[in-house]
Amino acid sequence: MTTATNPPGAHLPEHPDHLWDDAEPKKAYDVVIVGGGGHGLATAHYLAKNHGITNVAVLEKGWLAGGNMARNTTLIRSNYLWDESAGIYEYALKLWEGLEDDLGYPILFSQRGVLNLAHTEQDVRDSVRRVEANRLNGIDAEWLGPDEVAKVCPIVNVSADIRYPVQGATFQPRAGIAKHDYVAWGFARRASEAGIDIIQNCEVTGFVSDGDRVTGVRTTRGAIAAGTVALCAAGHTSVLLDMLGVPAPLQSHPLQALVSELLEPVHPTIVMSNAVHVYVSQAHKGELVMGAGVDSYNGYGQRGAFHIIERQMAAAVELFPVFARAHLLRSWAGVVDVTPDASPIVGATPYENVFLNCGWGTGGFKATPGLGWAFADTVAHGRPHPLVAPFGLDRFVTGALVDEHGAAAVAH
Repeated sequence: MTTATNPPGAHLPEHPDHLWDDAEPKKAYDVVIVGGGGHGLATAHYLAKNHGITNVAVLEKGWLAGGNMARNTTLIRSNYLWDESAGIYEYALKLWEGLEDDLGYPILFSQRGVLNLAHTEQDVRDSVRRVEANRLNGIDAEWLGPDEVAKVCPIVNVSADIRYPVQGATFQPRAGIAKHDYVAWGFARRASEAGIDIIQNCEVTGFVSDGDRVTGVRTTRGAIAAGTVALCAAGHTSVLLDMLGVPAPLQSHPLQALVSELLEPVHPTIVMSNAVHVYVSQAHKGELVMGAGVDSYNGYGQRGAFHIIERQMAAAVELFPVFARAHLLRSWAGVVDVTPDASPIVGATPYENVFLNCGWGTGGFKATPGLGWAFADTVAHGRPHPLVAPFGLDRFVTGALVDEHGAAAVAH
Protein backbone atom coordinates (compact mmCIF):
# COMPACT_ATOMS: atom_id res chain seq x y z
CA MET A 1 0.00 0.00 0.00
CA THR A 2 3.01 2.33 0.13
CA THR A 3 4.46 3.95 -2.92
CA ALA A 4 7.32 6.31 -2.11
CA THR A 5 9.88 6.96 0.57
CA ASN A 6 10.46 10.37 2.09
CA PRO A 7 13.15 12.53 0.45
CA PRO A 8 15.93 13.95 2.59
CA GLY A 9 14.81 16.91 4.65
CA ALA A 10 11.10 16.08 4.54
CA HIS A 11 9.33 15.97 7.89
CA LEU A 12 6.07 14.11 7.64
CA PRO A 13 4.82 13.24 11.11
CA GLU A 14 1.32 12.32 9.91
CA HIS A 15 2.61 9.61 7.55
CA PRO A 16 6.09 8.58 8.67
CA ASP A 17 6.13 5.45 6.52
CA HIS A 18 4.57 6.58 3.24
CA LEU A 19 3.34 9.60 1.30
CA TRP A 20 0.10 8.41 -0.28
CA ASP A 21 -2.10 5.35 -0.33
CA ASP A 22 -2.02 3.29 -3.52
CA ALA A 23 -5.77 2.75 -3.64
CA GLU A 24 -7.88 0.01 -5.15
CA PRO A 25 -10.44 1.40 -7.61
CA LYS A 26 -14.02 1.77 -6.41
CA LYS A 27 -16.99 1.18 -8.69
CA ALA A 28 -17.88 4.87 -9.05
CA TYR A 29 -16.56 8.37 -8.40
CA ASP A 30 -17.92 11.88 -8.72
CA VAL A 31 -14.80 12.86 -10.70
CA VAL A 32 -12.33 10.65 -12.54
CA ILE A 33 -9.05 12.34 -13.49
CA VAL A 34 -7.17 10.52 -16.23
CA GLY A 35 -3.46 11.14 -15.79
CA GLY A 36 -1.43 11.01 -12.58
CA GLY A 37 1.17 13.60 -13.45
CA GLY A 38 1.60 17.11 -12.10
CA HIS A 39 -1.55 18.52 -13.68
CA GLY A 40 -3.76 15.62 -12.65
CA LEU A 41 -2.47 15.65 -9.07
CA ALA A 42 -2.71 19.44 -8.77
CA THR A 43 -6.28 19.33 -10.07
CA ALA A 44 -7.14 16.69 -7.48
CA HIS A 45 -5.56 18.72 -4.68
CA TYR A 46 -7.46 21.89 -5.54
CA LEU A 47 -10.75 20.01 -6.05
CA ALA A 48 -10.45 18.96 -2.42
CA LYS A 49 -8.95 22.14 -1.00
CA ASN A 50 -10.99 24.77 -2.86
CA HIS A 51 -14.25 22.94 -3.60
CA GLY A 52 -14.60 20.18 -1.03
CA ILE A 53 -14.83 17.52 -3.77
CA THR A 54 -13.07 14.38 -2.53
CA ASN A 55 -14.90 11.46 -4.15
CA VAL A 56 -12.23 11.58 -6.82
CA ALA A 57 -9.99 9.03 -8.52
CA VAL A 58 -6.68 9.86 -10.20
CA LEU A 59 -5.91 7.13 -12.74
CA GLU A 60 -2.32 6.66 -13.86
CA LYS A 61 -1.47 4.03 -16.46
CA GLY A 62 2.05 3.55 -15.08
CA TRP A 63 3.73 4.78 -11.93
CA LEU A 64 2.70 8.06 -10.39
CA ALA A 65 4.15 11.11 -12.18
CA GLY A 66 6.22 8.80 -14.39
CA GLY A 67 5.41 10.53 -17.68
CA ASN A 68 6.41 14.09 -18.52
CA MET A 69 6.45 15.07 -14.84
CA ALA A 70 9.45 12.77 -14.36
CA ARG A 71 11.04 13.77 -17.67
CA ASN A 72 10.96 17.55 -17.72
CA THR A 73 13.63 20.09 -16.85
CA THR A 74 11.75 22.05 -14.16
CA LEU A 75 12.01 25.61 -15.49
CA ILE A 76 9.40 27.98 -14.00
CA ARG A 77 8.76 31.42 -15.49
CA SER A 78 5.88 33.67 -16.54
CA ASN A 79 7.43 36.10 -19.06
CA TYR A 80 5.11 35.22 -21.95
CA LEU A 81 4.11 37.73 -24.61
CA TRP A 82 0.33 37.54 -24.84
CA ASP A 83 -2.01 38.60 -22.04
CA GLU A 84 -3.76 35.21 -22.00
CA SER A 85 -0.53 33.25 -21.51
CA ALA A 86 0.93 35.74 -19.06
CA GLY A 87 -2.24 35.47 -16.99
CA ILE A 88 -2.13 31.73 -16.36
CA TYR A 89 1.67 31.50 -16.01
CA GLU A 90 1.93 34.49 -13.66
CA TYR A 91 -0.87 33.10 -11.50
CA ALA A 92 1.01 29.81 -11.42
CA LEU A 93 4.26 31.55 -10.45
CA LYS A 94 2.53 33.29 -7.54
CA LEU A 95 1.24 29.91 -6.38
CA TRP A 96 4.75 28.42 -6.76
CA GLU A 97 6.02 31.10 -4.39
CA GLY A 98 3.77 29.77 -1.61
CA LEU A 99 3.45 26.15 -2.69
CA GLU A 100 5.84 24.65 -0.16
CA ASP A 101 3.73 26.06 2.67
CA ASP A 102 0.50 24.97 0.97
CA LEU A 103 1.67 21.39 0.53
CA GLY A 104 3.64 21.19 3.76
CA TYR A 105 6.37 19.55 1.76
CA PRO A 106 9.79 20.64 0.46
CA ILE A 107 9.83 21.32 -3.28
CA LEU A 108 13.22 23.11 -3.46
CA PHE A 109 11.80 26.08 -5.35
CA SER A 110 14.81 28.26 -6.24
CA GLN A 111 14.10 31.69 -7.76
CA ARG A 112 17.38 32.26 -9.56
CA GLY A 113 16.02 34.13 -12.61
CA VAL A 114 16.02 33.39 -16.32
CA LEU A 115 17.90 35.08 -19.17
CA ASN A 116 16.41 34.82 -22.68
CA LEU A 117 19.28 35.77 -24.98
CA ALA A 118 18.93 37.92 -28.09
CA HIS A 119 21.43 37.41 -30.93
CA THR A 120 20.06 39.45 -33.84
CA GLU A 121 18.41 42.82 -34.35
CA GLN A 122 15.06 41.09 -34.75
CA ASP A 123 15.68 39.19 -31.50
CA VAL A 124 16.31 42.51 -29.79
CA ARG A 125 13.10 44.07 -31.14
CA ASP A 126 11.02 41.04 -30.17
CA SER A 127 12.62 40.84 -26.74
CA VAL A 128 12.10 44.50 -25.88
CA ARG A 129 8.49 44.16 -27.03
CA ARG A 130 8.01 41.22 -24.68
CA VAL A 131 9.57 43.09 -21.76
CA GLU A 132 7.14 45.97 -22.24
CA ALA A 133 4.19 43.56 -22.58
CA ASN A 134 5.28 41.81 -19.38
CA ARG A 135 5.48 45.08 -17.50
CA LEU A 136 1.99 46.04 -18.62
CA ASN A 137 0.82 42.76 -17.09
CA GLY A 138 2.62 43.39 -13.81
CA ILE A 139 5.29 40.79 -14.49
CA ASP A 140 8.89 41.44 -13.46
CA ALA A 141 10.93 41.84 -16.64
CA GLU A 142 14.06 43.72 -17.61
CA TRP A 143 16.09 44.30 -20.77
CA LEU A 144 19.84 43.81 -20.22
CA GLY A 145 22.74 44.68 -22.50
CA PRO A 146 25.66 42.28 -23.04
CA ASP A 147 27.68 43.69 -20.14
CA GLU A 148 24.70 43.37 -17.81
CA VAL A 149 24.14 39.79 -19.02
CA ALA A 150 27.74 39.00 -18.05
CA LYS A 151 27.14 40.43 -14.57
CA VAL A 152 24.10 38.20 -14.03
CA CYS A 153 25.81 35.12 -15.48
CA PRO A 154 29.60 35.55 -15.80
CA ILE A 155 30.12 32.23 -17.61
CA VAL A 156 28.03 33.21 -20.67
CA ASN A 157 30.21 33.94 -23.69
CA VAL A 158 29.41 37.56 -24.63
CA SER A 159 32.35 37.91 -27.00
CA ALA A 160 31.66 39.61 -30.34
CA ASP A 161 33.75 36.97 -32.15
CA ILE A 162 31.30 34.09 -32.07
CA ARG A 163 28.72 32.81 -34.52
CA TYR A 164 25.76 34.39 -32.72
CA PRO A 165 27.03 37.26 -30.55
CA VAL A 166 24.88 38.08 -27.53
CA GLN A 167 23.25 41.48 -28.14
CA GLY A 168 21.32 41.44 -24.89
CA ALA A 169 18.69 39.47 -23.03
CA THR A 170 15.40 39.67 -21.23
CA PHE A 171 15.65 38.86 -17.55
CA GLN A 172 12.93 37.71 -15.16
CA PRO A 173 14.39 37.62 -11.64
CA ARG A 174 11.47 35.67 -10.09
CA ALA A 175 11.85 32.73 -12.46
CA GLY A 176 13.46 29.57 -11.17
CA ILE A 177 13.43 25.79 -10.82
CA ALA A 178 11.90 23.24 -8.44
CA LYS A 179 12.40 19.54 -7.72
CA HIS A 180 9.84 17.94 -10.01
CA ASP A 181 9.34 14.65 -8.17
CA TYR A 182 9.01 16.41 -4.81
CA VAL A 183 6.28 18.58 -6.37
CA ALA A 184 4.37 15.50 -7.52
CA TRP A 185 4.80 13.76 -4.17
CA GLY A 186 3.61 16.85 -2.29
CA PHE A 187 0.42 17.12 -4.36
CA ALA A 188 -0.17 13.35 -4.12
CA ARG A 189 0.24 13.41 -0.35
CA ARG A 190 -2.24 16.24 0.11
CA ALA A 191 -4.78 14.64 -2.25
CA SER A 192 -4.49 11.28 -0.49
CA GLU A 193 -4.91 12.92 2.91
CA ALA A 194 -8.14 14.48 1.63
CA GLY A 195 -9.51 11.04 0.76
CA ILE A 196 -8.85 11.07 -2.98
CA ASP A 197 -7.94 7.70 -4.48
CA ILE A 198 -4.65 7.56 -6.38
CA ILE A 199 -4.69 4.47 -8.57
CA GLN A 200 -1.50 3.41 -10.36
CA ASN A 201 -1.06 0.84 -13.13
CA CYS A 202 -4.59 1.63 -14.29
CA GLU A 203 -4.69 2.39 -18.01
CA VAL A 204 -7.87 3.74 -19.58
CA THR A 205 -8.84 1.53 -22.52
CA GLY A 206 -12.21 3.04 -23.43
CA PHE A 207 -15.19 5.10 -22.37
CA VAL A 208 -18.86 4.33 -21.76
CA SER A 209 -21.20 7.01 -23.08
CA ASP A 210 -24.91 7.76 -23.09
CA GLY A 211 -25.74 10.43 -25.63
CA ASP A 212 -23.69 13.53 -24.89
CA ARG A 213 -22.50 12.25 -21.51
CA VAL A 214 -19.72 9.86 -20.58
CA THR A 215 -20.94 7.60 -17.80
CA GLY A 216 -17.73 5.74 -17.09
CA VAL A 217 -14.27 4.63 -18.12
CA ARG A 218 -12.99 1.18 -18.98
CA THR A 219 -9.59 0.41 -17.51
CA THR A 220 -7.14 -2.45 -17.17
CA ARG A 221 -8.40 -2.73 -13.59
CA GLY A 222 -12.10 -2.85 -14.45
CA ALA A 223 -14.91 -0.44 -15.30
CA ILE A 224 -15.33 2.73 -13.22
CA ALA A 225 -18.47 4.88 -13.31
CA ALA A 226 -17.85 8.63 -13.40
CA GLY A 227 -19.96 11.71 -12.85
CA THR A 228 -17.34 13.90 -14.51
CA VAL A 229 -14.19 13.02 -16.43
CA ALA A 230 -11.11 15.28 -16.53
CA LEU A 231 -8.41 14.44 -19.06
CA CYS A 232 -4.83 15.30 -17.99
CA ALA A 233 -2.83 12.83 -20.09
CA ALA A 234 -0.39 15.21 -21.85
CA GLY A 235 1.26 13.54 -24.86
CA HIS A 236 -1.23 10.66 -24.90
CA THR A 237 -4.33 12.88 -24.90
CA SER A 238 -4.87 12.31 -28.63
CA VAL A 239 -5.17 8.57 -27.96
CA LEU A 240 -7.95 9.19 -25.42
CA LEU A 241 -9.71 11.67 -27.69
CA ASP A 242 -9.70 9.10 -30.50
CA MET A 243 -11.56 6.74 -28.16
CA LEU A 244 -14.14 9.47 -27.60
CA GLY A 245 -14.38 10.39 -31.27
CA VAL A 246 -13.36 13.98 -30.52
CA PRO A 247 -11.00 15.57 -33.06
CA ALA A 248 -8.36 17.96 -31.74
CA PRO A 249 -5.38 19.69 -33.41
CA LEU A 250 -2.69 17.90 -31.43
CA GLN A 251 0.61 16.39 -32.46
CA SER A 252 2.81 14.41 -30.10
CA HIS A 253 6.60 14.59 -30.35
CA PRO A 254 9.52 13.23 -28.34
CA LEU A 255 11.32 15.93 -26.34
CA GLN A 256 14.83 15.23 -25.14
CA ALA A 257 17.00 16.64 -22.40
CA LEU A 258 20.24 15.67 -20.73
CA VAL A 259 22.30 16.21 -17.62
CA SER A 260 26.03 16.36 -16.97
CA GLU A 261 28.09 14.88 -14.22
CA LEU A 262 27.97 16.65 -10.85
CA LEU A 263 29.86 19.95 -10.80
CA GLU A 264 30.59 22.62 -8.23
CA PRO A 265 28.13 25.57 -8.35
CA VAL A 266 29.15 27.58 -11.42
CA HIS A 267 25.87 28.56 -13.10
CA PRO A 268 23.84 31.06 -11.04
CA THR A 269 20.73 31.42 -13.22
CA ILE A 270 18.91 29.87 -16.21
CA VAL A 271 19.98 30.81 -19.73
CA MET A 272 17.87 30.22 -22.83
CA SER A 273 18.72 30.89 -26.48
CA ASN A 274 16.48 30.39 -29.50
CA ALA A 275 19.25 31.11 -32.00
CA VAL A 276 21.58 28.32 -30.91
CA HIS A 277 18.58 26.41 -29.57
CA VAL A 278 19.42 25.34 -26.07
CA TYR A 279 18.80 26.26 -22.49
CA VAL A 280 20.92 25.42 -19.47
CA SER A 281 20.45 25.50 -15.71
CA GLN A 282 22.29 23.86 -12.84
CA ALA A 283 20.29 21.53 -10.61
CA HIS A 284 20.42 21.48 -6.84
CA LYS A 285 22.88 18.57 -6.70
CA GLY A 286 25.22 20.19 -9.25
CA GLU A 287 24.45 18.59 -12.59
CA LEU A 288 23.91 20.83 -15.61
CA VAL A 289 20.41 20.38 -17.05
CA MET A 290 20.18 21.05 -20.78
CA GLY A 291 17.17 21.05 -23.07
CA ALA A 292 16.46 21.96 -26.68
CA GLY A 293 13.66 21.55 -29.20
CA VAL A 294 11.35 18.65 -29.97
CA ASP A 295 12.21 15.93 -32.45
CA SER A 296 10.49 16.72 -35.74
CA TYR A 297 8.72 13.38 -36.13
CA ASN A 298 5.45 12.42 -34.42
CA GLY A 299 5.39 9.58 -31.94
CA TYR A 300 4.57 8.36 -28.46
CA GLY A 301 7.89 6.70 -27.68
CA GLN A 302 10.03 8.08 -24.87
CA ARG A 303 13.19 8.25 -26.90
CA GLY A 304 14.60 10.62 -29.49
CA ALA A 305 17.19 11.05 -32.21
CA PHE A 306 20.90 11.39 -31.43
CA HIS A 307 21.40 14.46 -33.62
CA ILE A 308 19.16 16.51 -31.32
CA ILE A 309 21.43 15.73 -28.36
CA GLU A 310 24.52 16.44 -30.47
CA ARG A 311 23.19 19.86 -31.49
CA GLN A 312 22.13 20.90 -28.01
CA MET A 313 25.54 19.95 -26.61
CA ALA A 314 27.28 21.95 -29.34
CA ALA A 315 25.01 24.92 -28.60
CA ALA A 316 25.69 24.70 -24.87
CA VAL A 317 29.45 24.71 -25.42
CA GLU A 318 29.14 27.70 -27.74
CA LEU A 319 27.31 29.70 -25.08
CA PHE A 320 29.37 28.33 -22.18
CA PRO A 321 32.95 27.47 -23.21
CA VAL A 322 33.65 26.54 -19.59
CA PHE A 323 31.47 23.43 -20.10
CA ALA A 324 33.62 22.02 -22.91
CA ARG A 325 35.18 19.36 -20.69
CA ALA A 326 32.04 18.43 -18.75
CA HIS A 327 30.88 14.85 -19.22
CA LEU A 328 27.37 13.82 -20.25
CA LEU A 329 25.81 11.66 -17.55
CA ARG A 330 22.43 10.66 -19.03
CA SER A 331 19.68 11.76 -21.38
CA TRP A 332 15.97 11.09 -21.50
CA ALA A 333 12.83 11.99 -23.45
CA GLY A 334 9.21 12.77 -22.72
CA VAL A 335 6.23 12.99 -25.05
CA VAL A 336 4.86 16.48 -25.54
CA ASP A 337 1.55 17.42 -27.16
CA VAL A 338 1.76 20.48 -29.38
CA THR A 339 -1.01 22.65 -30.85
CA PRO A 340 -0.85 24.87 -33.97
CA ASP A 341 -0.55 28.05 -31.89
CA ALA A 342 1.80 26.61 -29.23
CA SER A 343 -0.77 27.24 -26.50
CA PRO A 344 -2.74 24.73 -24.41
CA ILE A 345 -6.29 23.47 -24.82
CA VAL A 346 -8.28 23.68 -21.59
CA GLY A 347 -12.03 23.47 -21.11
CA ALA A 348 -15.15 21.84 -22.49
CA THR A 349 -15.53 19.05 -25.04
CA PRO A 350 -18.58 17.95 -27.06
CA TYR A 351 -19.45 15.75 -24.06
CA GLU A 352 -21.10 17.84 -21.37
CA ASN A 353 -19.25 16.16 -18.49
CA VAL A 354 -15.80 15.64 -20.06
CA PHE A 355 -13.21 18.39 -19.62
CA LEU A 356 -9.94 18.63 -21.50
CA ASN A 357 -6.49 19.80 -20.42
CA CYS A 358 -3.73 19.25 -22.96
CA GLY A 359 -1.50 20.88 -25.56
CA TRP A 360 0.96 22.43 -23.12
CA GLY A 361 3.84 21.38 -25.34
CA THR A 362 7.09 22.11 -23.56
CA GLY A 363 5.63 24.44 -20.91
CA GLY A 364 3.43 22.22 -18.76
CA PHE A 365 5.55 21.94 -15.62
CA LYS A 366 5.69 25.66 -14.92
CA ALA A 367 1.90 25.92 -15.16
CA THR A 368 1.27 23.05 -12.71
CA PRO A 369 -0.26 24.84 -9.68
CA GLY A 370 -2.03 27.53 -11.73
CA LEU A 371 -3.54 25.02 -14.12
CA GLY A 372 -4.55 22.74 -11.24
CA TRP A 373 -6.32 25.65 -9.53
CA ALA A 374 -8.14 26.82 -12.67
CA PHE A 375 -8.95 23.34 -14.01
CA ALA A 376 -10.35 22.23 -10.65
CA ASP A 377 -12.61 25.29 -10.71
CA THR A 378 -13.63 24.45 -14.29
CA VAL A 379 -14.50 20.86 -13.35
CA ALA A 380 -16.29 21.87 -10.15
CA HIS A 381 -18.52 24.48 -11.81
CA GLY A 382 -18.87 22.98 -15.30
CA ARG A 383 -17.59 26.09 -17.07
CA PRO A 384 -14.12 27.47 -17.87
CA HIS A 385 -12.34 29.45 -15.19
CA PRO A 386 -11.48 32.95 -16.53
CA LEU A 387 -7.75 32.13 -16.55
CA VAL A 388 -8.23 29.24 -19.00
CA ALA A 389 -11.27 30.52 -20.92
CA PRO A 390 -9.11 31.83 -23.82
CA PHE A 391 -7.68 28.33 -24.37
CA GLY A 392 -10.87 26.52 -25.35
CA LEU A 393 -10.96 23.96 -28.13
CA ASP A 394 -13.35 26.16 -30.11
CA ARG A 395 -10.65 28.76 -30.82
CA PHE A 396 -9.45 26.61 -33.69
CA VAL A 397 -12.87 27.18 -35.28
CA THR A 398 -13.29 30.85 -34.38
CA GLY A 399 -9.68 31.75 -35.20
CA ALA A 400 -9.06 33.39 -31.80
CA LEU A 401 -5.61 31.83 -31.50
CA VAL A 402 -3.02 32.62 -28.81
CA ASP A 403 0.17 32.33 -30.83
CA GLU A 404 3.09 31.80 -28.44
CA HIS A 405 5.58 30.32 -30.90
CA GLY A 406 8.05 33.10 -30.16
CA ALA A 407 7.97 32.40 -26.42
CA ALA A 408 8.04 28.62 -26.82
CA ALA A 409 10.60 28.09 -29.56
CA VAL A 410 12.99 26.37 -27.17
CA ALA A 411 11.76 23.56 -24.98
CA HIS A 412 11.38 25.03 -21.52
